[in-house]
Amino acid sequence: MKIHEYQSRQILSENGIPVPPAEVCYTPDEAADAFKRFAVNMCVVKAQVYAGGRGKAGFVKLVKSADEAREVAKFMLANRMVSNQTGPDGVPVNVLLVAPGVDIAKEFYLAITVDRARNTSTLIASAEGGVEIEEVAKDAPEKVLKIPLHPTLGLQPFQARDLAYKLGFKDKLAGEATKIMMGLAKVFTKTDASLVEINPLVITKQGQLIALDAKFNFDDNAMFRQKAIEGMGDESQERPLDVRAKKASLNYIALDGNIACLVNGAGLAMATMDIIKYHGGDPANFLDVGGGVTAEGAIEAFRIILADPKVKGILVNIFGGIAKCDLIAEALVKAGREVGFKVPVVVRLEGTNVERAREILKAAMSELPTLQPATDLTDAAQKVVKATKAA
Repeated sequence: MKIHEYQSRQILSENGIPVPPAEVCYTPDEAADAFKRFAVNMCVVKAQVYAGGRGKAGFVKLVKSADEAREVAKFMLANRMVSNQTGPDGVPVNVLLVAPGVDIAKEFYLAITVDRARNTSTLIASAEGGVEIEEVAKDAPEKVLKIPLHPTLGLQPFQARDLAYKLGFKDKLAGEATKIMMGLAKVFTKTDASLVEINPLVITKQGQLIALDAKFNFDDNAMFRQKAIEGMGDESQERPLDVRAKKASLNYIALDGNIACLVNGAGLAMATMDIIKYHGGDPANFLDVGGGVTAEGAIEAFRIILADPKVKGILVNIFGGIAKCDLIAEALVKAGREVGFKVPVVVRLEGTNVERAREILKAAMSELPTLQPATDLTDAAQKVVKATKAA
């Protein structure tokens, strides 16, 4: 789960990490009024979206008057932001952050994330923070410092102090940097985050150390105990089908192909996508309906699949265990009656009650002519690829 920058800054502030003042705005007039209230010569207007690359896309702008703030806000709120992280369709902009300009003397990068290679969390820092941090990591990896955190003790003060000195902080600023790192480690654990990022962490020309921009990602599986954070989610930043799938407790990821998959089990879903590719097709999605799928859940899964205009065929691959094959077959037939299968649907079923499931599908083929049974997974993949190309 993601949240907006202004929400991330709020969490940092509540946990003792200094952030500069800012106002959240929803209209051009609110942006102009915010500029007037700050009573400064320059402000920055920043689009609040779940994607990076805002500056290069023209959705972070410095303004020098209330009128200019209004015009910039009008443009941002009226256009979708397209960057290298959004895809060609871009994302809508519904919220803006307006903040006084900051005189920056030096920028740093600071983050904590889940490090799956080390099976722990890792503190990442660089004295080369800012918009080009990805290029720094690529071209000069030695400038990116990493400290694996102990799984139970977490970040220790001596580690934070040592890293502060390695980054070039001295005297009072070294102590402040240490405090920020310790606070970041605390909030990372407290919020069940998978990523907490400050980019940039800046020293101002007045000698202050502040978090100028912040980003949080959270573990979806922990949201049952993070209700306040869960309530911060912005569905407008997510694809509608992803939102529907999440509400139906389905694991769904849209892809660029045209053969949809409906599978129970993540490993089986990966194998299904692989065999579609092997036989010359392109998967349109990853969709794991889970081991305990209900008839209602399966029907909603079909609705989500068929709502994607790219889909020209569907491969249903079910290994019946907890979710019995006959239940899936009944749900499939019910979905066909309710939603209508206007594309080929190839079904491979194995496991509990499979013979009963095959009887159900055979009986329904007269009213669902696009339905095709398969004997095994290879047969299913070949049939759906052939049917999709023919369609």
